[in-house]
Amino acid sequence: MKYSIVLSIFLLVFFISCNNKPKDTPTVTESPVKDYSDWYQVETGKPSALVFASYKTTMLANGKDQSLLRISTVDSLGMELKDASLPFEISVKGDATIIDIDSTELAPVLKSDTLTVWKSNISNGVKKLWLRAGNTTDKITVKVSTDSLWPASHEIHTIPADVKLLRPTKEQITQGPKIEQEMLGADISFLPQLEARGLKFHDDGIERNAIEILKDHGFNYIRLRVFVNPENEKGYSPDKGFCGLDYTLQMAKRVKDAGLNLLLDFHYSDTWADPQKQFKPKAWEGLEFNELTSALKDYTKSVLTQLKDQGTMPDMVQIGNEINHGMVWPEGHISNLDNLAALLKAGTEAVREVDANTTIMMHLALGGQNEETTFWFDNMIARGVEFDIIGLSYYPIWHCTLDDLNSNMLDLIERYQKDINVVEYSAFKKEVNDMVFNLPNDRGNGTCIWEPLNTWSKIFDDNGQPLKELYYYDEIYKEFLE
Repeated sequence: MKYSIVLSIFLLVFFISCNNKPKDTPTVTESPVKDYSDWYQVETGKPSALVFASYKTTMLANGKDQSLLRISTVDSLGMELKDASLPFEISVKGDATIIDIDSTELAPVLKSDTLTVWKSNISNGVKKLWLRAGNTTDKITVKVSTDSLWPASHEIHTIPADVKLLRPTKEQITQGPKIEQEMLGADISFLPQLEARGLKFHDDGIERNAIEILKDHGFNYIRLRVFVNPENEKGYSPDKGFCGLDYTLQMAKRVKDAGLNLLLDFHYSDTWADPQKQFKPKAWEGLEFNELTSALKDYTKSVLTQLKDQGTMPDMVQIGNEINHGMVWPEGHISNLDNLAALLKAGTEAVREVDANTTIMMHLALGGQNEETTFWFDNMIARGVEFDIIGLSYYPIWHCTLDDLNSNMLDLIERYQKDINVVEYSAFKKEVNDMVFNLPNDRGNGTCIWEPLNTWSKIFDDNGQPLKELYYYDEIYKEFLE
């Protein structure tokens, strides 16, 4: 999950949140939905950054499709300011236009062949706008900015207007299993790199193995990413090969030796795969599509077989990382729904052939974007993609408010009858866990914090000493898992 990582790291220090959920965000539930706004809003304060939610990041290039945008401000702790009032500019690079919430067109203050800029105002904490896609299949970059505050941006992918959209039949919506082992997890894939730099971790003044420390504070799952050939020149870890198969085998043994469960996250790339980039592995370049699907299946099966042979078979497997815009581009881009489904089925078949009992996750970076989440799952399920659990990323800078996250999860549970896991998050540690573990019908499988050893809202300082955030997990474990 590594889009524009330098800017992201800075902004997420502030736990930046999006905006209150729009009144037309769909929720499928008969019970009143709890209001979580007190968890992320304050009456007043000093604004530090702009933030905006785009409630869709995949749109049809038909000149009609619209996405709701909400622009607000947050303070240095990432709390939305309910009384904020200030001007801002919103710019669009690509074929799209901005329309006011009452559907009147705004007059641009600057227009060129590639960039258009409008002016607007936040009033009483929030401004709503519409983004209307044009007729060009491409990417649209939307940015909001104002003097002295950090800007915010989104990348929208537009797909052909004539793409075949499908909805699953009742028979295709199969009730997923209740996954007995609830997760309190941490992605610590950086650990071998940190240890190679000489970083040591401590608890109660004693130097200890980081994995054992996490276990002692309630964590029961470790998530590891795996790249195809990260040692390549343009890979994640040139020459050294961190997060390749060899390091994954070593880390998997450490995880299992500690008595913890393992979630393996296939990136299907030589480097970071996320909604803004899903680069095809160098070894798969030039393959015909049938060869590409075979290569993905063979690779998945080989990795899992080697893990199984050393006694460290993952308990759960992700077929791709944050794949709401597809994977293995260009063939598996979201604009090629049939191709994407074929690649996903190749991955799931490989998992089932190695161990039919392994839980399979589909992971989208769409914590609060319900319409786009259901678009993705409808089209994949209707094309025969099978899986056991829904995984979501929730970073407030991109994925809307806690209210939006809750509404989305409630709807997904009812629609698809699957467990849900917030498999990447960082901010709002207590709140995210409280929300997931209180989902109805015991469908909240759990959470997995992203890279808590050294990034963003971490739980150890730069010297490996524990921060107060580590001890949150003692409380979370006692409340929900003990």
